[in-house]
Amino acid sequence: MERSITQQQVLQEIQLIPEDELDAVYAILHYYRLGLEKSQSQAQSVMQYAGCWQDMSDEMFVELTDEMVTRRRQAFAGRPTREAGTD
Repeated sequence: MERSITQQQVLQEIQLIPEDELDAVYAILHYYRLGLEKSQSQAQSVMQYAGCWQDMSDEMFVELTDEMVTRRRQAFAGRPTREAGTD
């Protein structure tokens, strides 16, 4: 299997790092990879809800979206606006 140019560059850089610093580099790379795996699994868990409204009737969908608008207006009604006035 042929390595990409970027992968070759990363490996060359790692070879130039002093031996006593490799533990720190390993920790950084390891936790970075774990973070990537976690974000991918989170995206997959969110995607299980994709299309969950496809069986909803048009009337029910309109009611749902109207209710969301109403609830958002109520939730934000008591908040001060953050618009700057120019006097």
